[in-house]
Amino acid sequence: MSDTRRRVKVYTLNEDRQWDDRGTGHVSSTFVERLKGISLLVRAESDGSLLLESKISPNTAYQKQQDTLIVWSEAENYDLALSFQEKAGCDEIWEKICQVQGKDPALEITQDPIDESEEERFEEMPETSHLVELPPCELARLEEIADLVTSVLSSPIRREKLALALMSEGYMKKLLQLFQVCEDLENREGLHHLYEIVRGVLFLNKAALFEVMFSDDCIMDVVGCLEFDPSLVQPKKHREFLTKTAKFKEVIPITDSELRQKIHQTYRVQYIQDIILPTPSVFEENFLSTLTSFIFFNKVEIVSMLQEDEKFLTEVFAQLTDEATEDGKRRELVNFFKEFCAFSQTLQPQNRDAFFKTLANLGILPALEIVMGMDDLQVRAAATDIFSYLVEFSPSMVREFVMQEPQQTDDDVLLINVVIKQMICDSDPELGGAVQLMGLLRTLIDPENMLAPTNKTEKTEFLSFFYKYCMQVLTVPLLASTVDEKNCKDLQEGSTKINPVCPDNFQTAQLLALILELLTFCVEHHTYHIKTYIMNKDLLRRVLVLMNSKHTFLALCALRFMRRIIGQKDEYYNRYIVKGNLFEPVINTLLDNGTRYNLLNSAIIELFEFIKVEDIKSLIAHIIDNYYKALESIEYVQTFKGLKGRYEQEKDRQTLRLNRYRRDARTLDEDEDEEMWFNEDGEAIEKSRPEEEFPESFGKYMEAKKGAANGTNGANCKPATSPTSAASPNGSPAKSATPPATPVVKTAMVGLVDYPDDEDEEDEDEEQSPRKRPRLGS
Repeated sequence: MSDTRRRVKVYTLNEDRQWDDRGTGHVSSTFVERLKGISLLVRAESDGSLLLESKISPNTAYQKQQDTLIVWSEAENYDLALSFQEKAGCDEIWEKICQVQGKDPALEITQDPIDESEEERFEEMPETSHLVELPPCELARLEEIADLVTSVLSSPIRREKLALALMSEGYMKKLLQLFQVCEDLENREGLHHLYEIVRGVLFLNKAALFEVMFSDDCIMDVVGCLEFDPSLVQPKKHREFLTKTAKFKEVIPITDSELRQKIHQTYRVQYIQDIILPTPSVFEENFLSTLTSFIFFNKVEIVSMLQEDEKFLTEVFAQLTDEATEDGKRRELVNFFKEFCAFSQTLQPQNRDAFFKTLANLGILPALEIVMGMDDLQVRAAATDIFSYLVEFSPSMVREFVMQEPQQTDDDVLLINVVIKQMICDSDPELGGAVQLMGLLRTLIDPENMLAPTNKTEKTEFLSFFYKYCMQVLTVPLLASTVDEKNCKDLQEGSTKINPVCPDNFQTAQLLALILELLTFCVEHHTYHIKTYIMNKDLLRRVLVLMNSKHTFLALCALRFMRRIIGQKDEYYNRYIVKGNLFEPVINTLLDNGTRYNLLNSAIIELFEFIKVEDIKSLIAHIIDNYYKALESIEYVQTFKGLKGRYEQEKDRQTLRLNRYRRDARTLDEDEDEEMWFNEDGEAIEKSRPEEEFPESFGKYMEAKKGAANGTNGANCKPATSPTSAASPNGSPAKSATPPATPVVKTAMVGLVDYPDDEDEEDEDEEQSPRKRPRLGS
């Protein structure tokens, strides 16, 4: 038993009736003690972990499809499938299942899926009624056959029996031969019956029948039968479309006949499901689940076969990037890759990973860089779709390629700049392509999907690259459409507005709105890089020019950009806004809007409300100091009065803090300017001198000090005379010889406040005194 023969993929059917890939491994059948029976085991080929452990139950209905699939249900709404790499391995496991259940391996299904009520009725039936007898395959019996097929659809057991009968003795092929006879005879009634028969057979939902009906020699007859819907006056011309209108183009000749047949079959079956068959009713919605699975596994097989053919893909890439390739040929090559990538979306994550890695190794990104810069609109549109598949799959792969591009080349030929240029130059009036490309750019510059754990430098390196080489390209339309206030004034007659937006047409406004949306995203996610760019380029000033646009949605985009900047609560931004007086265009727009209660009015009010609630002091002070006179008349909201209240509260807090610092000061400087004390009301009073408050005691004290200074004791000294009582020779009070002011004050302050032993502590306190801190408002 070889490994490849037992190599399988495990699938489960999800709630959306789509198959989810659970992994690839190798299957075996063995007795499991815990489950008390023979079980199917699948172990992952990567690490040997157990992907599947399923006991082969005697009552479970197993179904074999397309020679390499085994499908079954283990519980309600839990379907499983094993997809084998080789038919031989599928046959081996199928024989083991049939051996456990005691069934003939020649059968395509081992059990009849019967619910309880159906089983009760089935048991009550006589033995002969278990079989479905088909009328002879003749023109005269078509109505009877149609009635039989229609009648069994409501009964699961009868659907199974009818499917077995149709598969025996080539009955389906005989029916389709009758279609050719009826069409030749223009037998409209017979054709209507065949429509009912074929539609009913499709709703039997049996893969074995699909294998017959969708084979090369039968599928066009099936399509022909479905053209003759009895509810239509004239039949549809589906065969004409498939054979004449729909052309299969081989951009590079496909030498594998099996691959070519699989591509044709898949296209036609998809056409039957999407175009020919009517939308199923609620009752019929699960009848075509096997048809969906049939298409799904076909697509998986096509992608796998193409991916494994390295010679074919290498040739496609070579012609795609060859300058000598004709435009029409290149368009076909790009469209081929677009469909190839679309098919890959049916793959599960593990398979898609291998698929896109193959494309990356073959050089898909350099090829896209070339074709996205071409003039052909169809080629550019298809290349954009391919690029979107790659970005959605792996943004890191695209970023890695971008950063490896040669830096010495012109910035315009870098892949991201090619994308930005295509976004800017989108000719669609609705900018459908630009919207798609903007979303891709946003994905590429989103730090959330950058691989920090494995590559810590990816975010820093890529953002540095983007802001160095690409940001100036992105902002070209914005800078070109806004005119600097210093250099231009609106020349419209009677207008006093400055900073006009030109051109101010709808398409330009849409493009600028997209660019602003991307820049707003950058403000939120690229704190350092975008901040530096905004301040170096004075970008916010140019953005606020757009507040003058006649398109309100563009003015709102500009306002949202400023709101996001203020929302960062970054003082660097706040100082930039204050210094540039950047609230002026916003307030002018608010005043110009007048009393209209609209989205623009609400958005501006919300901006100021945010500043008030978050108590952003620097912005509040700037707004009140410069604009409150213009805003105080707005009373329908309390926002601006609230800002004024915040402003006054802050002023009061600063005053109190200043007073507290001065009251707590323990010493005064020796300068004359510091001879002032402040009371609680902030009023200055001059410090009174000791000789004025205590004249007698002060005179005696000074006489004693003089004696000590002259080296004499108290006995030899003359009696001290009070300076205030000494009279002049003319009998009037004489002015005292006032001692020097500085020693007096210093001596008095030492005696009243300080202690000689505390001089060292005083020096330390002086270094840490609050009076040494910068004062608020100074």
